[in-house]
Amino acid sequence: MIEVYIDGASAGDPGDSGAGVFIKVNGKVERYAIPLGQKNNHEAEYLALIKSLEICIKNGFKIISVRSDSKAVVQAVEKEFAKKEPYRSLLEEALKLTKQLDLFFIKWVPSSENKTADELARKAIRLNKKEGLQHE
Repeated sequence: MIEVYIDGASAGDPGDSGAGVFIKVNGKVERYAIPLGQKNNHEAEYLALIKSLEICIKNGFKIISVRSDSKAVVQAVEKEFAKKEPYRSLLEEALKLTKQLDLFFIKWVPSSENKTADELARKAIRLNKKEGLQHE
């Protein structure tokens, strides 16, 4: 099983935002800092999930466990329901991606267990000026 830690961050409401994706694969790690442009924090959290799923699918990972410190995103995925737009559309996009996996789990974790993804999301905010995905 692939462990995926995600976080979204925004410097404003809306403001420059970014997604951090930290993936543990067979003892190795992959780190992604993904600039998202002008978004609010909740949009950034959903987009972090979407970007992580896209990365996993692209890499052929079929069984993944996502950890997020966003209770709103975790609960929306578990219930398959988001009340407001644009979150509803983002949730639908994420759920479509999960259908391409053999097994998908999502779990809420406290921020203290999600520091690497948070650092990557904050780095991605700064990368908005440079535009583009940074993979370490």
